[in-house]
Amino acid sequence: MWKRQAAGRTLTFHLAGINNQNFIMRDEETGSYWQQVSGAAIAGPLRGARLELVSMDELSFGLWRQESPAGSVLAPVANYARYYEKQDWESEIAKAHTVVDVSGTGLAAREIVIGISLAGNDRAYPLEKILQQSPIQDRMGSVPVLILAGPDGKSVRAFVSRIPPQSVATEFFRTSAANGQNDALMDSASGSRWNFQGCATSGPAQGKCLESIPYLKDYWFDWHNYHPGTTIYSR
Repeated sequence: MWKRQAAGRTLTFHLAGINNQNFIMRDEETGSYWQQVSGAAIAGPLRGARLELVSMDELSFGLWRQESPAGSVLAPVANYARYYEKQDWESEIAKAHTVVDVSGTGLAAREIVIGISLAGNDRAYPLEKILQQSPIQDRMGSVPVLILAGPDGKSVRAFVSRIPPQSVATEFFRTSAANGQNDALMDSASGSRWNFQGCATSGPAQGKCLESIPYLKDYWFDWHNYHPGTTIYSR
């Protein structure tokens, strides 16, 4: 997700085409072409400009509703129903041939990864590994990273593994949730309990929240294509 401002202007985007199975967008205001995966203008008057990344979540509806009971839902528009993808879109696209060769990389082309760019590094975290091993604690450059699977067994969030305002890394451990609540993490520094939103619900750190890290949920071939120097988390 990107902010749609660049060069001091608010832009209106439309799908212009597909390149290596990645969207190319064109803005109405300048006619520049933009790459979906990087937010970069690749042709036109604004070539070289980049859109600003917006922190976002990709959650199951049940978990989102639990966290945001007063939230609004963007409903389908009946007049445009014929343009929407079918419910089996993901299973069908998984069968499609990819134009990027990732043989020998250790991951299948369409394996889903959580891609993070941080501290001058790019790293892909296989989604299945996150769901199996959560919490995952890693380091990208000088930044300690914490990656969590949600209580729904589907959703993922990433955080800087430091309790503010501290500058030292903190370890987190999986425990059982208390009183049926979503606070199944405990930190080694204070013994506080933490939830999937990255916030302490009890203990000395109660009320504090970890800094969120933006990520891209993507097919491996696509992430690898646009981040050729990426590493793969393999612990």
